[in-house]
Amino acid sequence: MSALFNFQSLLSVLLLLICTCTYLRSLFPSIVDRNKKGMLGLFWKFARVGERKSPYVSFACLVMAVSILFWT
Repeated sequence: MSALFNFQSLLSVLLLLICTCTYLRSLFPSIVDRNKKGMLGLFWKFARVGERKSPYVSFACLVMAVSILFWT
C-alpha cells in the first residue's frame, strides 16, 4: 500500500529519511550544509531534526521495529 494512505508506512519513510539525512550530515557536513535553501534544504532540515531529537528518533525507530515484528 502507498505510504500516503498507510500511517505505519508513512512513519517508516519519515524515520528512514531523518536517520539517513542525519547520517549523511555526520559523514559529509559540508555537502548537506551547503544546500540550506530550496528543495535540497529539506534534507538539511531533516538532518537537523535528527540531530536535535536523536533520543526521540531512536525511540521511534525502536517502536517501529517492534510494531513491524509483532503487528504485521
